[in-house]
Amino acid sequence: MMIKRMLFSLTLAIVAGQASAADTLRCGSQLVSVGDRSSEVLQKCGEPVSRDVLGYKRSVNRREEFQVEEWTYGPNGGMYQYLRFEGNRLRQINSKRGN
Repeated sequence: MMIKRMLFSLTLAIVAGQASAADTLRCGSQLVSVGDRSSEVLQKCGEPVSRDVLGYKRSVNRREEFQVEEWTYGPNGGMYQYLRFEGNRLRQINSKRGN
């Protein structure tokens, strides 16, 4: 029973660690986090390899639209980082190994 609890706790710790890794990105000695402004990310990480406008999204109250952009950084150690901005706020960080 004790071993099962330890394995369960270890699994939870690994899953929690993976979830938080998607919320931050290290740029040199700086960290950027979901919720940061695009100007902060640009200052900390520099110019991305590419910037793609994915389209526009309407706010919840449908009174305004804002641009949705994806910035690509990398490769860094064979990994590319994809940062999704909605209305100049960082909303998502994804990493993918390059081909």
